Amino acid sequence: MPKFSISSGNKLFQCDQQLRDLFNEVVKHFDCTIICGHRARKEQDGAFETGRSKLKFPQSKHNTIPSDAVDVIAYPIDWYDRERHTYFAGFVKGMAASMGIDIRWGGDWDGDTKVKDNSFDDLVHFELIKYSAGKQQ
Repeated sequence: MPKFSISSGNKLFQCDQQLRDLFNEVVKHFDCTIICGHRARKEQDGAFETGRSKLKFPQSKHNTIPSDAVDVIAYPIDWYDRERHTYFAGFVKGMAASMGIDIRWGGDWDGDTKVKDNSFDDLVHFELIKYSAGKQQ
């Protein structure tokens, strides 16, 4: 059974408990690695400047403590295999639904299940959908 490395575990520990619970279950069934949990100002602004993020610090869900977002990639790692990213995301979203966790995937920002209508893809990004006063965040 796959399990997280110490490095992945440390990055996941920076995340909200729901994300920790979700990905600790996911890794039992689908080998993957945690790329990023929390991002401090320098990391977030660097991600923005290089085009890996559309948000500056502190606007990203990666910038909260604990982080409301996590970047995760399945093994074997192939950054350019969109089908594999989509397959993995479907598994993660199904697992999240079974656990009662609302998440958004960076390959389907609007949640309409159409995976080719984004203006910006972040295929390794998963974030919690939180609700406050009836409003989705």
